[in-house]
Amino acid sequence: MNLWQEYIRPTSVDEAIQALTNAPGPTMPIAGGTDLLLDLKQGRHAPVHSLIDLTFVPEMTALEIRGDELYVGAAVPVNRVALNPLIGAHAQALVEACNLIAGPQVRNTATLGGNVAHALPAADGTIALTALDAQAEIASLSGTRRMLFTSLFLGPGKSAINKSEELIVGFYLPLSQKGQASCFKRIMRPQGVALPILNCAVWLEREKDILIDIHLAVGPGGATPFRATQAEDTLRGHALNEKTLESAKEALLTQAQFRTSARRASAEYRKHIVSGLFKDTLEAAWNRSG
Repeated sequence: MNLWQEYIRPTSVDEAIQALTNAPGPTMPIAGGTDLLLDLKQGRHAPVHSLIDLTFVPEMTALEIRGDELYVGAAVPVNRVALNPLIGAHAQALVEACNLIAGPQVRNTATLGGNVAHALPAADGTIALTALDAQAEIASLSGTRRMLFTSLFLGPGKSAINKSEELIVGFYLPLSQKGQASCFKRIMRPQGVALPILNCAVWLEREKDILIDIHLAVGPGGATPFRATQAEDTLRGHALNEKTLESAKEALLTQAQFRTSARRASAEYRKHIVSGLFKDTLEAAWNRSG
C-alpha cells in the first residue's frame, strides 16, 4: 500500500503554502520525517495524499544573523544547529538541548521545526527555545507573521498552528550580549538514547552580582512548554544566594503542574528532583555569564 500519492518539492515558502492549501487530499509537510514516516508505516497516522518536502526551501534551511537577531530555519537539521558556531555563541542552551535529542543518526535528519511542531511539553529543543525567548515566523496564504514562541502550543501534542493552512518557517532569537548566558540540562534514564524525565533551560543577564533578568523553562511543568514566571520574579533584581535560590524553588514548585508519565516518572518524583536540576542549570548559566 502506498503511504502517499504525491511528493512535492517546493522551492519557496509561497510554493509550499500553495501546495499545502491546494492539494486534492490530506497533506503533510515533511523535512526530517523521523516521526512522521514511522507513524505512517505503523498506522499511527491517517493516510495522506501529498507530502510536501520543505528541505528545498532556502528560507526554511537558513541559519544566519539578521540584523540584531539570530535566525534558524524550521527545516534546519538538529545536528546542524548543535554544531553551528553562531548557535554556540548566542544560544548555548539550544546547543546542549539539540545534542541530547535522540541519537546521532536521528539528529542528522530530524529538524528543529519538527521538534517544535509536535507540541510536546518536554521536547528538548522546545524547552530551550522557550527560555531563549524565541519568536516563530508563521506563513499562510495571507503572508508571514511572527508569534511569541509560547503562543504556538495549546496542550500536549496540540499546536496552535493550522496544519492544513500554515507552516512554521523559522525562529528568531535575540543575540547574546555582555553579561548574558544560557544553559540546558536534563535528567533521563541511564541508557544511550532516552526521553527526558525532566529538563530545564535558563537564560539570564547579570550585572556584577545582581541578576538583572532571567527566563526559566521546565519540561514537563504543565500541559504546554512551561515558563516558571513566578520563580523568575523572585530572582530578578537580586543577588544569587541561598536565600533567593530557596525562594525561587518554592515559587517553581507552587506554579509548576508536574504530571505522572507511566513510562518516565511520577509527578512526585519530578517534584523531588526539580530543585537540584534547576539549581545546577541556573548556576551553570550564572558562571558562564561572568
